[in-house]
Amino acid sequence: MTSIKLPAALSGTRILGIGSYQPETIVTNHDLAKVMETSDEWIRDRVGIVSRRFAGKDEKLTDMAVEAGAKAIADSGLTPGDVDAVIVATCTMPSPIPNAAAQVAERIGVTAAPAFDVNAACAGFCYALATASDMVRSGSSRNVLVIGAEKLTDWVDPTDRSTAIIFADAAGAVVVGPGDEPSIGPVAWGSAGELADTIAIADRNSSIHQEGQAVFRWATTQIAPVAIRAVELAGVELSDVDVFVPHQANLRIVEAIAKRLRSKGAREDMVIARDIVESGNTSSASIPMALDHMRAAGEISSGDVVLLMGFGAGLSYAGQVVRCP
Repeated sequence: MTSIKLPAALSGTRILGIGSYQPETIVTNHDLAKVMETSDEWIRDRVGIVSRRFAGKDEKLTDMAVEAGAKAIADSGLTPGDVDAVIVATCTMPSPIPNAAAQVAERIGVTAAPAFDVNAACAGFCYALATASDMVRSGSSRNVLVIGAEKLTDWVDPTDRSTAIIFADAAGAVVVGPGDEPSIGPVAWGSAGELADTIAIADRNSSIHQEGQAVFRWATTQIAPVAIRAVELAGVELSDVDVFVPHQANLRIVEAIAKRLRSKGAREDMVIARDIVESGNTSSASIPMALDHMRAAGEISSGDVVLLMGFGAGLSYAGQVVRCP
């Protein structure tokens, strides 16, 4: 019988580089109070956000993805020619086709590479990271560029206080490649489709609708156990985690999940990402961008054990343990 040959599998993958991009325009809570019934105090109390960035009318999602992706490749020490696959996690492209990834790959200089989008909303980056890691481990790719990019302002009603105060625009990226030892752990993921209507866009002429209280209850009760499962799958203890980087949905959600993890054994000195305060909720971009900002600020260091946890519309969720490059 003729045998089909498979590439040699690798035992380990790692993040080689990180990059991010934010638009120039900073929108404060005071700015929003000029166009809707809200205040700086009201927004800080409910979601913890002080400011966020909005892309200009002519600035595309793919423009932001290109900027973040190019920075991640440069940070990895590779060239675009060394990258052989591109994945873009996004839920806010203006149209379903063409996909973002093929356009981004061509503009960065990653030619003739497999390029596809992943839509798991705010969990998208972790989904894409897991996919990239498996692609490298299986031998189907050598180095994969993973980008989370969102232009949420295209899909938000600017007068809707329940969403306009939260969502923002940005992109974050990493390069995944082979490692001498595993530095990206197995993914713990899943979905709660029975709650799909709690975050939704009804049709192409609609804006994002979110049932904030329902999402808050779900995230603060159901996500910590998934994060703990990701730690278990990686073969480490909660006390080994140096840094926790959850999706930057809402500061109250972030702090509630961190509190539950500490009650189960995480250290009191575990560093918690709070990029939400200055960046807002940027969906699939929030985790890689928070990583990039924390590293630049000296809050995390190379070799740190980092727990990533994405969650959002779908409702979808995914988390994994990684080492900081």
